[in-house]
Amino acid sequence: MEFADVVRRRRMVRDYDPDRPVPPEVRDRLLEHATRAPSAGFTQGWAFLVLESAADRELFWSVTASEGAPDAWLTRMRRAPLLVVPLSSKDAYLDRYAEPDKGWTDREEARWPVPYWDVDAGMAALLILLTAVDEGLGACLFGVPAERVDGFRAAFGVPPSHRPVGVVSVGYPGADDRRSPSLRRGRRSLDEVVHRGRWLTPGP
Repeated sequence: MEFADVVRRRRMVRDYDPDRPVPPEVRDRLLEHATRAPSAGFTQGWAFLVLESAADRELFWSVTASEGAPDAWLTRMRRAPLLVVPLSSKDAYLDRYAEPDKGWTDREEARWPVPYWDVDAGMAALLILLTAVDEGLGACLFGVPAERVDGFRAAFGVPPSHRPVGVVSVGYPGADDRRSPSLRRGRRSLDEVVHRGRWLTPGP
């Protein structure tokens, strides 16, 4: 598939065929491509928790979803045969930039204008999303609720050094092709988001 087509076709898929697992070789390509994401200082401070057995996926949903009967979103999302949790490590970046070739002599977090450990893990997640499209799969990036991160850590033994920046569900799209109501907002035009040379406030 041409790259431009991959970008245009990328969307969040929220329903999956539960009877079609992601082939191992495709899963491995998703992860291999994720490691090609850019990273500050070539730190590569990410990690990827792969959940594909029925038991692991059920455990994930049990510790991250709200109690009570699942709503339509959760019912459809739970059909995904593969979940990949990209995790970021702040310590890896603070350590890397205290090395001699970077010129800093300490691990001061205030030096960082934005948390590049999360930015880099997010870019790795995007490569998973794009690779899924190229492989004929559907995928969706969503978050672990803040109040459930501790339970997620405990369930899967995730150390304090790493935090989830999201979860990517992957699988063959299911029959329910409904789109998010948020799409009614429409895609913003280039004129609304691009500022050339200086910041210009769009007119009325």
